[in-house]
Amino acid sequence: MAHKKGGGATAKNRDSAGKRLGVKIYGGQKAEPGNIVIRQRGTVFYSGQGTMLGRDHTVFAVASGTVKFIRRLGKKFVQVT
Repeated sequence: MAHKKGGGATAKNRDSAGKRLGVKIYGGQKAEPGNIVIRQRGTVFYSGQGTMLGRDHTVFAVASGTVKFIRRLGKKFVQVT
């Protein structure tokens, strides 16, 4: 019985692909209804006027206009006006 393991590749040498999260349309840029503004895990940004929150916490536009980021009551909001 061998007392040393075989010299293969390391066992913990795996990683997952990036999930492409983050801001997709920045402040001052135009957004149309249906455009994704932010992809996130959990509510880092909350939906404001002209936006809605998807079930995976994606913030998307429901109105045409300009994207604006604001802070209110210690929370970060995204709105399309």
